[in-house]
Amino acid sequence: MNKAIICRKEGMTQIFTAEGKVIPVTVLQAGPCPVVQIKTVEKDGYAALKLGFGEASEKSLTKPELGQFAKAGVKPCKVLKEFRLADMSAYTVGAEIKADVFSVGDRVDAHGVSKGHGYSGVIKRWNQHRLKETHGVGPVHREPGSMGANSSPSRVFKNKHLAGQYGCENVTVQNLEIVRVDAERNCILVKGSVPGPDGSIVTINDTVK
Repeated sequence: MNKAIICRKEGMTQIFTAEGKVIPVTVLQAGPCPVVQIKTVEKDGYAALKLGFGEASEKSLTKPELGQFAKAGVKPCKVLKEFRLADMSAYTVGAEIKADVFSVGDRVDAHGVSKGHGYSGVIKRWNQHRLKETHGVGPVHREPGSMGANSSPSRVFKNKHLAGQYGCENVTVQNLEIVRVDAERNCILVKGSVPGPDGSIVTINDTVK
């Protein structure tokens, strides 16, 4: 992994190729991301690049949080994330990483938090089928199904698909293709869907595949 950036998911749209094919794309507001800190193995025990995204008011941050931005000489940021890059020699503290760090045709992995669906049943959460809605069936038609035998094993097996909290978890979509980069507006168009609702924070980096 040599390139990474923090983005805001703006939504989905579609573009047309020169041959007239339609490509569904996700629009990402990529950066600008100032380099707040460069961590080294000698000082911090590991090598990483700390990037910021989005401006924050000083009154919303604590003095220690403001101190790292003052030390780097950058404006306070709402979002801070670290990336462990293979080569960080090209980066300096205070520099800005913009959308043009990526180019058309690059393959990336997108990381985000999926949409929250609250407490959901097994049909919505696990794509199970409902029972037939005929005479003799019910009174529940969306129940989770058999829990197993009675006296043996006298318990519900682990990993049984049941109702529960659905969504709001870290999701990574791998090997997505960048189809357009708008350096002026700091926008990146990625082919396909990216996890998370519109307006959520997403990070993209070189794919591991």
